Amino acid sequence: MHFLSKSTIAIFAALMISSGLHTQKKTTLFSPHKKSEWHVYTARSGKNNDPQKVFQFEGNMIHVSGQDFAYLITEKKYSNFRLTVEFKWGEKKYPPRENAKRDAGILYHADLYSGDKIWPRSLEYQIQEGDCGDFWMTDSTTILHKDTLTTPNKGAFNVVKIKDAEKPTGQWNVATVIVKDGNITHVLNGEIVNSAKLGNTKEGNIVLQSEGAEIYYRNVAVEELK
Repeated sequence: MHFLSKSTIAIFAALMISSGLHTQKKTTLFSPHKKSEWHVYTARSGKNNDPQKVFQFEGNMIHVSGQDFAYLITEKKYSNFRLTVEFKWGEKKYPPRENAKRDAGILYHADLYSGDKIWPRSLEYQIQEGDCGDFWMTDSTTILHKDTLTTPNKGAFNVVKIKDAEKPTGQWNVATVIVKDGNITHVLNGEIVNSAKLGNTKEGNIVLQSEGAEIYYRNVAVEELK
């Protein structure tokens, strides 16, 4: 008899939230061989200009120096999807966050309504030491959390995770975002850490952040859910 691990059961539970798991083919995002499918934006140098090499492809990893506030962003927009990102922290930190927690993030339903900027209008799966899985809503985006609509504002608003599932600094973590028929689920290392319903977003681009801390990403993939 084969028994499922607790983490596997938790993943299955999260997947069941997205009713009717009919998916299209899993697609790898931010491949160096498919540069027409994404672009880079840095606060100091703008679009497709990364002289500091904030983002470097090293084998199957994306090495993010954290030296500038910056991001990689898909050209395609996604509405219903399951996104998986593996990440681990590096050692370096830079101003203005050299004395703060290591910080980065996954943005989704991002909207470049006024072009690239730091940071685009979006929902965020927070990647920050001790806070992985928090929701952040940027530039007037909203979610419905416990039947309460988050208050739109011009800055940002957050909803704290329900549990801590992050591995120690330097170890790989698996972050999953599931958006299906108005429901959002944040999963970290097989544990559901946050959930809500969509507010005023419908679709958007997917973004990986650089926010003052060295971080590594790998196996970034998305499946569109029907």
